[in-house]
Amino acid sequence: MSIEVKVPVLPESVADATIAAWHKKVGDKITRDENLVDLETDKVVLEVPAPADGVLTEILFQTGASVNSGQLLAKIGEGAASTTPAANKPSEHAEKESEKETVSAQEDKSTSPVVRRMMAEHNLSPSQIKGTGKEGRITKEDVVSYIESNRKQPETVNQKESAQPAPIGPREEKRVPMTRLRAKIAERLLQAQHNAAMLTTFNEVNLKAVMDLRNQYKDIFEKKHGVKLGFMSFFTKAVVESLKRFPAVNASIDGQDIVYHGFYDIGIAVSTERGLVVPVLRDVDQMSLAEVEKSIGEAAAKARQGKLSMEEMQGGTFTITNGGVFGSLLATPIINPPQTGILGMHKIEDRPVVEKGEIVIRPMMYIALSYDHRLIDGKDSVQFLVSVKELLEDPARLILNV
Repeated sequence: MSIEVKVPVLPESVADATIAAWHKKVGDKITRDENLVDLETDKVVLEVPAPADGVLTEILFQTGASVNSGQLLAKIGEGAASTTPAANKPSEHAEKESEKETVSAQEDKSTSPVVRRMMAEHNLSPSQIKGTGKEGRITKEDVVSYIESNRKQPETVNQKESAQPAPIGPREEKRVPMTRLRAKIAERLLQAQHNAAMLTTFNEVNLKAVMDLRNQYKDIFEKKHGVKLGFMSFFTKAVVESLKRFPAVNASIDGQDIVYHGFYDIGIAVSTERGLVVPVLRDVDQMSLAEVEKSIGEAAAKARQGKLSMEEMQGGTFTITNGGVFGSLLATPIINPPQTGILGMHKIEDRPVVEKGEIVIRPMMYIALSYDHRLIDGKDSVQFLVSVKELLEDPARLILNV
């Protein structure tokens, strides 16, 4: 008696899934709840566990195939592991027939006795010559052209040898299909550029006050809350406070309507091996710095493990992305539709600045706000970024709400 392994129920907004990888092959022993296969959707990777112990007897869809909810993926049988069924192995007779068909297909390209004789005299095979005759057959002119080109080739190479040396080593190319996630990312980026009047404004932040505060309390903070005090929590709280002052940056456009959100769900862009994903932190205005740091850490870990659910990546009102962790000094982030703004953080770099008439070295960061100019005016975008800058340069403002 065999046990069926089916595609789990997919989220309502997901039409189908792609088989990303099989972790078992036919004939392998299976343990209950062991992950058999990964299914990739537009945003998440779903694991399909084994429903019972047994042996994997049949795989109905290979890697790369598209499947729907409830579709049969594989079958598990009882008993010890066995070899792959004979039906899945090509027979010796079939292999010989395949070889005969290949040879026959090659010979069909040159049906003319003259062509065969010329090829035999010059020790050529049909696979070396591209036929231009009917149905790809090799003609006498094809053979003559091939012979002449090979005679001229050494002379041509010798003439250009000094100017264009032959490449050293293999020049390989590999073509692979996009993953579902990468294809979805590409679609969303194009959608953002086509459907929004996107503009970017820049500023720079002196992070000395934040760094001093962090260095002073990081050990106590970690001991009390069990999480390290980073920069993201300061930026996230500064963004939320600035969004309160400029509601249009926290809004979205729905057709001819503007939707103003009375809550602050902040998306944090996370880079993974599969691509960029944006988990959303809910009601950040009600979180402490420690809660923000914990939430970001948990979301980033789940993102890199491919365990984020669809619900955890939907409904954000604003996004923060940090290219500085990879060394980016300045960039223009792309809006995450239907949001109207995204903040880009960059590399912290010691630079000379003027304070009270003196040149001093300070840890500076360029920040960028990309925004939808259909809703947000230039004045509001600049003032929003200035608000973020002021709150970070004087963190006491976050506590005093001034």
